[in-house]
Amino acid sequence: MARATARHILVSNEIQCADLKSQIEAGADFAELARQYSSCPSGAQGGDLGSFGPGQMVPEFDRVVFSAPVGEVQGPVKTQFGFHLLEVTSRDD
Repeated sequence: MARATARHILVSNEIQCADLKSQIEAGADFAELARQYSSCPSGAQGGDLGSFGPGQMVPEFDRVVFSAPVGEVQGPVKTQFGFHLLEVTSRDD
């Protein structure tokens, strides 16, 4: 069964999410921004969500995590919780 590890930043609006993505693309540290801005408890760990399999996260998350290139920041991704930047850190297909 496929497994992935990922990290994310959760914010309440798309504009802030896009701005954080621009900062990361310009060289800002993903984990530091997660600690500073993410409203998810995982922000304290730099956004690290640990290891999980398909179906353990909301469908919008799963689609990205199990299809996006590893190490490339994706988003904004809208879910019922808000807007996410996602980075797949590893995946066993």
